[in-house]
Amino acid sequence: MSSVQEHTPMEINRWSLAGTTALVTGGSKGIGYAIVEELARLGSAVHTCSRNEADLKNCLQKWRDSKLKVTASVCDVSSPSEREKLMETVKSQFDGKLNILVNNAGTAIFKPAIEQTMEDFKLLISTNLESAFHLSQLAYPLLRACGGGSIVFISSISGFIAWDNLVVYASTKGAMNQLARNLACEWAKDNIRTNCVAPGPIRTPLVDFLVQDEDLLAGEKHRVPLGRLGEPEDVAGVVAFLCLPPSCYVNGQVIVVDGGRIVNGNH
Repeated sequence: MSSVQEHTPMEINRWSLAGTTALVTGGSKGIGYAIVEELARLGSAVHTCSRNEADLKNCLQKWRDSKLKVTASVCDVSSPSEREKLMETVKSQFDGKLNILVNNAGTAIFKPAIEQTMEDFKLLISTNLESAFHLSQLAYPLLRACGGGSIVFISSISGFIAWDNLVVYASTKGAMNQLARNLACEWAKDNIRTNCVAPGPIRTPLVDFLVQDEDLLAGEKHRVPLGRLGEPEDVAGVVAFLCLPPSCYVNGQVIVVDGGRIVNGNH
């Protein structure tokens, strides 16, 4: 008997996503854009979406120029009917199979709690939390058709710590952390892993107010042991890991990517 152990192609290419399909919501900018590029460069065929058609067209041109396998469609994830239409598009494009779902799309409204309106509350719930749950439901049969897959939610450290003027946003992210844990247990029997990535302050359009205020920026950097804000690529690499074979035993986790911000007692 040969002493050379046989390996399947997946075992040989443990750090590749070649042959896989992925849906990343909100991929036209910021963290979502970086995730799309990371997964595509690892070999995955990626579909993404955005509310802004012009943004998508610009991104698609860049991805084509880079020879990346990325497609896109317009979708407002706060709308149930548009979420259903998005998943029908993905189902058709990927022949009814999906390996990876990244629920990234989200928004924030910066207001004191007393000023948050019911319209603000409903918008944040539908965009951040409801969309993540519903899209996971819609993706479930496509993931199961592959024999399993990976779902990743993009949460926030605001799901762990309090930040001024973000009470509703933080509530959606805390709920998202728990959603990941529950789905991880319920869908493990189908070999569908569910995890969450919780970034700290990342240089994206969402935190432009922080970057533009020198005092706020200096204060935030002081709270981060690594001494800087994160970049979208810092988050994308962790998301990609959770979709790769080496993470096959990671399930139901919330992985914080914040340079040490929330474990730093020196505030």
